[in-house]
Amino acid sequence: MADMMDVDSPEAPRGLKRKADDSSALAKAPKRIKALDQDVVNKIAAGEIIVAPMHALKELIENAVDAGSTSLEIVVKDGGLKLLQITDNGHGIHYEKKDDLPILCERFTTSKLKAFEDLTSIGTYGFRGEALASISHIAHLTVTTKTADSSCAYRAHYADGKLVPAKPGKSADPTPCAGRGGTQITVEDLFYNIRQRQKAFKSHSEEYAKILDVVGRYAVHCQGVAFSTKKHGDSAMGISVPSNATTVDRIRQIHGTAVANELIEFDVSDERLGFKASGWASNANYHVKKTTILLFINHRSVESSAIKQAIQRTYSTFLPKGGHPFIYLSLNIEPQRVDVNVHPTKREVNFLNEDEIIEVITTTIATQLSKVDTSRTFMTQSLLPGTKVATISTPGTTTSRISQPPSATKARNESSLVRTDPSARKITSMLPPSATNLHTTSSSHLDPIYTLNTSREPISCRLTTVKDLRAAVRAEMHSNLTEVFASHTYVGLVDPLRRIAAIQSGVKLYLVDYGKVCNEYFYQVGLTDFANFGSIAFEPPLDIESLIRSAVEIERHDAPDGHSQVDDASIAWDTIPQTVTQQLVQRREMLSEYFCLDISEEGQLLGIPLLVKGYVPSLAKLPRFLMRLGPCVEWTDEQKCFDTFLGELASYYTPEQLPNEESPSKGKGKSTDAATDHVVTETGEPRETSETSTETDGLALRREQLARMLEHILFPAFRARLVATKDLLQGVTEVADLKGLYKVFERC
Repeated sequence: MADMMDVDSPEAPRGLKRKADDSSALAKAPKRIKALDQDVVNKIAAGEIIVAPMHALKELIENAVDAGSTSLEIVVKDGGLKLLQITDNGHGIHYEKKDDLPILCERFTTSKLKAFEDLTSIGTYGFRGEALASISHIAHLTVTTKTADSSCAYRAHYADGKLVPAKPGKSADPTPCAGRGGTQITVEDLFYNIRQRQKAFKSHSEEYAKILDVVGRYAVHCQGVAFSTKKHGDSAMGISVPSNATTVDRIRQIHGTAVANELIEFDVSDERLGFKASGWASNANYHVKKTTILLFINHRSVESSAIKQAIQRTYSTFLPKGGHPFIYLSLNIEPQRVDVNVHPTKREVNFLNEDEIIEVITTTIATQLSKVDTSRTFMTQSLLPGTKVATISTPGTTTSRISQPPSATKARNESSLVRTDPSARKITSMLPPSATNLHTTSSSHLDPIYTLNTSREPISCRLTTVKDLRAAVRAEMHSNLTEVFASHTYVGLVDPLRRIAAIQSGVKLYLVDYGKVCNEYFYQVGLTDFANFGSIAFEPPLDIESLIRSAVEIERHDAPDGHSQVDDASIAWDTIPQTVTQQLVQRREMLSEYFCLDISEEGQLLGIPLLVKGYVPSLAKLPRFLMRLGPCVEWTDEQKCFDTFLGELASYYTPEQLPNEESPSKGKGKSTDAATDHVVTETGEPRETSETSTETDGLALRREQLARMLEHILFPAFRARLVATKDLLQGVTEVADLKGLYKVFERC
């Protein structure tokens, strides 16, 4: 019995937890990497492209319009999950001679694209050849088509991207049948093999409403194409638009007469930016609770949060609070400036000069609204019996009677109220513009003459090093701080010496080190607009060696014990100007192509990059910027070169420190950014300035220019495109919270 009791059990007792040693032993064996089955790959891809029935219909509509159709008939059953059928009268699909039907539903088979370079000039809706392939992997697909030169129509059935027989035992080849010219595509049992996705659609009516929204967008945009949509078995049409209907008539039939009667047309183009925009916008008499934007970029229905926010800001001065407009916008951009292959469902696109194009469009819309904003239409209500009437008498006028309906007291949470509204018009906007220039430059008689040039032909940057630097910025993004800057209201300049400004976001007040924020913003602008900068051209050109020599003299004068923090001990002071000038002249082609820093063979500075439209950096900092390009830029490594050069460029563009009015600068050489102790003449020679009334007036003017520039140029730019990184947390301090203040007052 004892021997039997000593026998070990082959299995661990049930009901006991696994020991830590056992779990670690199992985890030591790594899992092998295996290639997924092609069927799994196709279903994953189909799930990304066809998210809902509306996405499948969008792809089918675009294919039909690409085929030259002038009439589209759409039938839907159970929100498109049971049946989704679209019939067009386009060119049809070849079978008898070219055998297009057998490969119709294979992935990446298309008639619109042959090489990757064709994406830069794509002019059709579809181009990847994945729509029908994706649908065939998650639904039962039937295609009936007839071309103009074919004697009959052909019907084919597809599953998993291949031809399948209509019934078991029959041939999978397309069969001839009767049919009219064009193509009819029938999608049945959508997501039949993805039960989780199918169960996620709770309401068929909701999916049908989304389908009507997609059809309505294309029905408004596609001129000369008739659209009709209905539920299977119903005689009533959900949407019915004839082919000869105008854009306004299409909007009237789909979105109602109320909006169609209040539309204004706009049209704008710009050859330099390579775009043309047209559309219809509602005037100030029409407003609803939700913004409606029908946006088409190169005839493709897309979404853009930047365009939507810009339009809402434009209408905020014309509509009452809580009112939103209706906009139909067709934006045509040169194909080489647009990247259409950035989203699986092609819902988003990227294009060059986005901010400039949006600004031109919104300015045009605002101009059109101002022209018609001469009268308003208001709804009136008859005076009901028993309503009290208040009588108001004014001297010299007759007595007027105003009805006073009973007002209902509306509860509000005072601790959530915001004093300022970012969309509200400020009183300063009604004042006449100041004659002073917004540019933070030194005195006008000391600056060389320059001209601003923004007409450079934009190019697409595909350098891996630049993409890596952009990815590094995105990886360091702080979401909450980015939201603070995106929704902030500028309060004012606090301290120009320490470069501190105040902003408000929500119910919180912050102090911001705008020097640190400007440095990060200009660095990001350098990455975003890489090789697409404008230029500040100098007339006459400046001698680089003379400028650097003046900076070296200032650096040498300010450095303790004759050593500079940017100086190499092995190089004499007198050789620095010539050495740095030679480095810049040798690399002038690269500097001109990538950074728009134009230098002649003789060492003359022809121009510097323009990062932000309307803002010119302090030219008093130019000598030090050129001097630092020699020792502070890593010229031997491409990525480090771009990173360090853009860092120096951002530092140069950052506004300089200015002494406060109460405490002017007490010493010389305290800060090279202050640009108050030394100025540079046109010849590049340094000279000290005396503390005279002229200098005091100049500093006062500079402070005024700085305040206006921060409010009207830089902080609006931060709100539009700054990606706040984690490092900026050190430069932002919360100083007040409205809810916290209420708690303090409650204790008193």
